Amino acid sequence: MSDTISTIRDDFIALMGQMVEAHGMSPISGRMLGLLIFDGEARSFSDLATELGVSRGSISANARVLVARGSIMKENRPGDRQDYFRISDQSFEIILQTLTQRMLDISSRVHELSERIPSGDADGAGARRRLDGLSNFYQAIALGVRQAQNHLNQDQ
Repeated sequence: MSDTISTIRDDFIALMGQMVEAHGMSPISGRMLGLLIFDGEARSFSDLATELGVSRGSISANARVLVARGSIMKENRPGDRQDYFRISDQSFEIILQTLTQRMLDISSRVHELSERIPSGDADGAGARRRLDGLSNFYQAIALGVRQAQNHLNQDQ
């Protein structure tokens, strides 16, 4: 038995809510992204609220966050007072840039703490080694994300 496109769509929207929540954002933000990615067309403010079964206030708050992050764009249509939202053309690139910067920031902060451990401190040598390893780990993730971004840019 094969799934209907409607079932797959619903599963994708739910998955996006879970994935975004795992990264510290509201699951409604993820569900909004999922709906806009899957459908590929601009949706009105009220359509989003109805489709996702959430309040207009929740859509408003989450849309502000997503617009500020560059994940979605707000559109206005002549003669229509409603706001419409669509996935940003650079949405995936922005996600990768944000992730790269976050990994580099964490690496730098961990490295700074490592550098504060006195080099002659025998008790701190193990901690310094582990902190340096963690810093390098985050740098490697940033490098991998940059490579992914370059790969995606080549495909466009």
